Amino acid sequence: MCGIAGIFHRETAKPVDPARVRGMTDAIAHRGPDGAGVWTGSGVGLGHRRLAILDPTPAGAQPMLLDALTIVFNGEIYNFKEVRTELLLSGHRFHTDCDTEVILHAYRQWGPACLDRFNGMFAFALHDAAANTLFLARDRFGVKPLFYTTLSDGALLFASELKGILAHPLFRAAPDLTAIDDYLAYGYVPDDACIVAGVHKLPAGHHMLVRRGQPLPAPTRWYQLSFADRATGSAAALEEELDVCLRDVVRSRMVADVPLGAFLSGGVDSSGVVAMMAEASPQAVRTCSIGFDSAGHDETRYARMVADRFATDHRERTVSPTDFGLIDTLVAAYDEPFADASALPTYRVCELARETVTVALSGDGADEAFAGYRRHAFHAAEERVRGLIPARWREPVFGRLGAAYPKLAWAPQMLRAKSTLQSLGQSGAEAYATAVGITSHADRHALYAPGFARGLGGHRAEDRYVAAMEGAPARDPIDRAQYADMQIWLPGDILTKVDRASMAVSLEAREPLLDHRLVEFAARLPAALRLHRGQGKWLLKKALARRLPDEILYRRKMGFVTPITAWFRGPLAGEAQRIGEGSALSATGWFDGARLKAIADDHRTARADHGRLLWQLLMLEKSLVRLFGVAG
Repeated sequence: MCGIAGIFHRETAKPVDPARVRGMTDAIAHRGPDGAGVWTGSGVGLGHRRLAILDPTPAGAQPMLLDALTIVFNGEIYNFKEVRTELLLSGHRFHTDCDTEVILHAYRQWGPACLDRFNGMFAFALHDAAANTLFLARDRFGVKPLFYTTLSDGALLFASELKGILAHPLFRAAPDLTAIDDYLAYGYVPDDACIVAGVHKLPAGHHMLVRRGQPLPAPTRWYQLSFADRATGSAAALEEELDVCLRDVVRSRMVADVPLGAFLSGGVDSSGVVAMMAEASPQAVRTCSIGFDSAGHDETRYARMVADRFATDHRERTVSPTDFGLIDTLVAAYDEPFADASALPTYRVCELARETVTVALSGDGADEAFAGYRRHAFHAAEERVRGLIPARWREPVFGRLGAAYPKLAWAPQMLRAKSTLQSLGQSGAEAYATAVGITSHADRHALYAPGFARGLGGHRAEDRYVAAMEGAPARDPIDRAQYADMQIWLPGDILTKVDRASMAVSLEAREPLLDHRLVEFAARLPAALRLHRGQGKWLLKKALARRLPDEILYRRKMGFVTPITAWFRGPLAGEAQRIGEGSALSATGWFDGARLKAIADDHRTARADHGRLLWQLLMLEKSLVRLFGVAG
């Protein structure tokens, strides 16, 4: 696990100043505190920051060279020994015991097709001096990030984090207005956008082969998850196959030459990972948990139950609802605005883990792969209703009912039917695109000043979800929803959250439940074995039932949450007032000042709950100040 950065002159092989590459890697030094390296060649410079996990000797240092090939690599190839064996049989000879050298030999043997052989999380840049090319690649699901842009002279810059690109003295940052709309819609800037105009993220499952003297190509998809096929066999047989796969993917992530542990929330996914680790480890597994000193948000009791069950070496720490010192730390870690408030406890649990381990396994990915979110169950139920009524009648009937039904935000869930009726009046894709968002299209545009709204040029953040669902390789409505989540939500929110939080404290986080073999197995399951009678992750829970009690498997899902509504009526009330009366947001001219004031006032006086929106606005403001020097 490391940080990478570099410069590649696409037009002519102009010299690269090593100090500029070093400046880019220094900006991401937290990703690799164990070493640093810069290599320059004809028209190219590659930089690396090392967090030594495998073969921590100097032999594993980067940039690494093999004849005309030079690589900088961030991540882990879990099956590198198997690939290495295959290459040895083909006549290759190795000088290290690390996965980086395996990538070099694999590329020399198979070219870009080598990616199909790798099981891992990775982003790397590989320069071929003989071919005058730079090859950029990213793993299947986007666990590891890679940003890139071009300068006015055509030079290509790339880095593991946005701050690496911003460190180049010739790069000038300006905001992308459509990304601001995306952020307000979702609470994060999706993978196909960037808050800084002209900067791109190499999409998950894509590579890009850049040739000197030729235009910058569009990224090429090398991996596509499909929900189009269906597994055959009984539920019992599939459960047994899943159990074998779970054991294999967890064990493959336990290979490290440094201390290793696990995050343990007490939920199904992290508990299942810890159970598998305990079976495979001769020593007590090191686990850690974060709780809140608010009973409605604290899960440490469940984490402790699992820790006791498997005799782990367990540590926990409580986060106070007044622990706001992290806000600026999070803004610095994420660069782009990021409003998933669970980033705060995620950072704290990474901080806790790093005190005793260098690698920590997480349970991320199972909700996306096995339909574990409540919205999946709601979507499936709504699609059944849509199927009973011809499309030409749905909008007139449900649309009018939804418009007439009062908005009862204060009422019990069963009486809050307005949004359900409105959803039923839309297509499944439109309704799901709205459901996964935080701030609706109408509510966002109520915030915007007229000039900002016109500047969006008709852009609508929800369209990417609609397009992903309508074009999904899928057979069932729940397939399409999961496919879109895997393409958009997973890399944009979940994996970004964990990567930046863990790397900020120089911790490697591994996601065994995102092994592509496991995800592909889940995608082939009949939908009823993923989502069964409203119960998500059905077969996964069945497979884990031999290890975990029902109290863990079937309790109400909590996840990492933070009491932000109370914050903005208590310790952060002053921040709410500032947003409404004179923050940097007002100085941009992009927002309706009167509307911002009404939102802040209504929340502080409890006339409405705008906690999530205020958190979004606060994190946006702080990011704009940090990135562009916007000041109120």
